[in-house]
Amino acid sequence: MTLYRQTASISYETATRAIAIAMEVGARAGIRPVISIADPSMTLVAYGMADGATPHSAETSRRKAATSASTRKRSALIPEALVTKLALGTGNLLTAVDGGMPIYFGDVHVGGLGVAGGTPAQDAEVALETLRLLGARSEGEML
Repeated sequence: MTLYRQTASISYETATRAIAIAMEVGARAGIRPVISIADPSMTLVAYGMADGATPHSAETSRRKAATSASTRKRSALIPEALVTKLALGTGNLLTAVDGGMPIYFGDVHVGGLGVAGGTPAQDAEVALETLRLLGARSEGEML
């Protein structure tokens, strides 16, 4: 019998580096992003909000990060049949709006990245580019 389990989690240093990268990528894309980084337990590790970002994007980015951190999937890859049930069953804690990506280094899942502030497609592009520049896997690529 196993008495405990160990869970990998993104470090604060790496999370803040991801925030800085995403802010730059978002600005280049012409959006004012809000970025959230959550660990696998959906706990917020780091957060950044560009000047002039829309207030509702704060909650949207957090939900995207929590979704990808807990499901280990791109938020847009939640099966259609589960979209409403996911939101209702979690008290709107999770979302199927694109822009949430799991964070993997090699085979190790360490959390989720949530980007909001643009269209869902723009948010996803910013998130994928952020992962690439951070040196993480692009697990969220659409097939």
